[in-house]
Amino acid sequence: MELPVMPPVSPMLAKSVRTIPPVASYEPKWDGFRSICFRDNAEVVLGSRNERPMTRYFPELVAAITAELPQRCVIDGEIVVATEHGLDFEALQQRIHPADSRVRMLAEHTPASLIAFDVLALGDDDYTGRPFSERRAALVDAMAGSGAGSHRSIHVTPATTDVATARRWFSEFEGAGLDGLIAKPLTLTYQPDKRVMFKIKHERTADCVVAGYRVHKSGGSKGGVVGSLLLGLYQEDGQLASVGVIGAFPMAERRRLFTELQPLVTGFDEHPWNWAAHAAGQRTPRKNETSRWNAGKDLSFVPLRPERVVEVRYDHMEGTRFRHTAQFNRWRSDRDPRSCTYAQLEQPITFNLDDIVPGLGSGRA
Repeated sequence: MELPVMPPVSPMLAKSVRTIPPVASYEPKWDGFRSICFRDNAEVVLGSRNERPMTRYFPELVAAITAELPQRCVIDGEIVVATEHGLDFEALQQRIHPADSRVRMLAEHTPASLIAFDVLALGDDDYTGRPFSERRAALVDAMAGSGAGSHRSIHVTPATTDVATARRWFSEFEGAGLDGLIAKPLTLTYQPDKRVMFKIKHERTADCVVAGYRVHKSGGSKGGVVGSLLLGLYQEDGQLASVGVIGAFPMAERRRLFTELQPLVTGFDEHPWNWAAHAAGQRTPRKNETSRWNAGKDLSFVPLRPERVVEVRYDHMEGTRFRHTAQFNRWRSDRDPRSCTYAQLEQPITFNLDDIVPGLGSGRA
């Protein structure tokens, strides 16, 4: 491979802001795996946000890139799994698997798409020093006519410079699984690993039951320090479902919480997340569990009687769980744990992916 911009490249990043900047190019914020795609004729490399290659996990994208992208290019984008019901991040996570046979099977059953939103190189030309307005125009021109209708796997993200349109996208597109907006100054050059773009995400609150905790890695075998709190919400059938975690506490607060929560520690037999009694495949924390992303990371937890309520901030849901780690807001000693149900959550309107990018969700499972 010989390109004017060579792998690995760390993607340009965005910093969070609460309001939409007044002058910029606005795009939907796609919920997938950030990836920089390098193509030099028959050679294709898909790099991840942390600069690790993801090429082997997406053979169908390698074929699509060869068929649909310019022969020599470097494209920044997002790998997503699109369905007729919206983006499916959980299905996307399953695509990272060590077994080649399963990779091939998943490529057929849950095919991925690449949403292109920036260009770093075309042919022999390095575009990283050019303003975003010029890079955007080059990307649209390079992608014009690629693929064939609903069979395309590579798509260009929509973009607008109209603030009113951006506000409408922010409120509507969440219903298709997107999680906010990205704003890029029109004069912005491509700056790897720097937070020079802006992201605007939804922020909501929910009252959740604290049903357990994980010990902080600094606590050693004796514990003594809370790493994260496990959150639950009651379903219509009265069962307590695992909805997410909060974990950003100062160290002094982690130690205080450990002491304060000890009277609530219980056994798994008395806990609503009795791991031995649950049906196979039900998504709850487990007594002994490790991360699919880090085999050495222990995800086991200490069960607590579900008696304390905490108000948290979250951006959006992925199915029945918070998509990202929630943030602590305040304790709610005035709230009955049984009143913490899914009914309190705001439900975004349903929105079709095909109305955002034509052909993206069509014919998907």
